[in-house]
Amino acid sequence: QVQLVESGGGLVQTGGSLSLSCAASGRAFSIFTMGWFRQAPGKEREFVALIGRRHGATFYADSVKGRFTISNDNAKNTVYLQMNVLQHGDTAVYYCAADVGGTYSLAANAMDYWGKGTRVTVSS
Repeated sequence: QVQLVESGGGLVQTGGSLSLSCAASGRAFSIFTMGWFRQAPGKEREFVALIGRRHGATFYADSVKGRFTISNDNAKNTVYLQMNVLQHGDTAVYYCAADVGGTYSLAANAMDYWGKGTRVTVSS
């Protein structure tokens, strides 16, 4: 089993920045990719960013490309999401997810473990 705990959400003004963290514990060595997804009120959960834990390959949703950066620290079993130039449309609950299946799938249903989420609110 893998446990994921997110931190770093909060309230920020449009154009501001926020950094999220996700710490993995348990069988963290089995994680192949870690990613961030988000869910806005009344909308489905959507992919934001993904990183391969071994080789550092990164993937981003078009809506955040150039503004968000995902990174990881394998020694700390932690993945980060640096969010810059935040927009009102970025308001959502952000979830950390981990895949132990060995693929670079960006689909939410491919993820094996989920955190409880952290709320990000961007005020206009």
